[in-house]
Amino acid sequence: MADGTHIEWTDATWNPITGCSVVSPGCTNCYAMKLAGTRLKHTASRNGLTSPSKAGPIWNGEVRLNEEWLRQPLEWKRPRMIFVCAHGDLFAENVPDEWIDRVFAVMAVASRHTFQVLTKRPDRMLAYLSNQPLARRRWENIIQGELGRHTISPPVILPNVWAGVSAEDQSRADERIPLLLQTPAAVRWISIEPMLGGIDLMKSAGGTLWMGGQRGCGGTHRHNGQQGEVIHDRFHETDPTLPHHHHDERCGKGIDWVVLGGESGPKARPMHPAWAQSIRDQCQQANVPFFFKQWGAWKPVPWKLDRNEDETDAEYVKRSERECSTFAISQSGYLIEMDHKPWSWARVLPAPSSHHSVKLVGKKAAGRLLDGIVHDAFPKIERTV
Repeated sequence: MADGTHIEWTDATWNPITGCSVVSPGCTNCYAMKLAGTRLKHTASRNGLTSPSKAGPIWNGEVRLNEEWLRQPLEWKRPRMIFVCAHGDLFAENVPDEWIDRVFAVMAVASRHTFQVLTKRPDRMLAYLSNQPLARRRWENIIQGELGRHTISPPVILPNVWAGVSAEDQSRADERIPLLLQTPAAVRWISIEPMLGGIDLMKSAGGTLWMGGQRGCGGTHRHNGQQGEVIHDRFHETDPTLPHHHHDERCGKGIDWVVLGGESGPKARPMHPAWAQSIRDQCQQANVPFFFKQWGAWKPVPWKLDRNEDETDAEYVKRSERECSTFAISQSGYLIEMDHKPWSWARVLPAPSSHHSVKLVGKKAAGRLLDGIVHDAFPKIERTV
């Protein structure tokens, strides 16, 4: 837990609960899992949370409530965005509801902060937050009892809590996003990190459009009336009895925010630039804030450089070695290595169709520019001071 973090899309991390289990491909190189089984394995908050394996430490499903950190946000006076359970999952299978209640009670009291909750278990988050009247009573009991704040009565939906899911590929997006969109929350967001495949967010799996469309209407309306009439404060140029869509008072929001990043670390898997570009374009089309966190350890680079007229063979080879790569990733996510050698750069054939050359340079060198632009948009928020 830290008041301050290197995670680009938040201001601080808060780990009232630590521990998790592996549930999908995005977990393979989890930085929190590796830390819990190496440098932090003898600390009280991490001891016993991982088991050894041939691939290194792996979450074993054990979870821990860290009492000494539970009230930390109440001590932070300056409003900030706080990533909740950065080294675990608030809705992990073995986390008791009573622990979740205590975390939500603190978030309700610390209304000056914005809490970013991220889970790979949207089914449990949906079940917990769908029973909010009962949960609210439990929060209120903790607030007035354990926390001693007798004048605070939390709303049913906490306006300072953002509910998010991780989705590293289309399969996980199809599984998790429809559940997220059914979840009562002030803000719903997606973390596509590490991005391991192309994702279409302009879908309606689950019955409603994810972006651009609205919950509760499935992206379409039908009205009684005639062409040219104003219905629900909208002028209808076409027959209103036919399926169509527009925003009116019956609509709720879809996805409110998308964060995207490639994988970092020694065993990182590369990201095809077309995947990231597609998400950016989808967000722009749907007017959804987009945050590009990082390329990760691999950076897209040219497959072959145009040779300068006054460049010697040695100079061209040196520049090619510095700026190009023999590795390429396909649109389907397969990394290949082409067997051309440094001395043969001038005779290199074009990269295979649908492949893009990538170079292992590390997170810092790869940076976070997407087509030369920093994308760091956030949803508009209102904080209670």
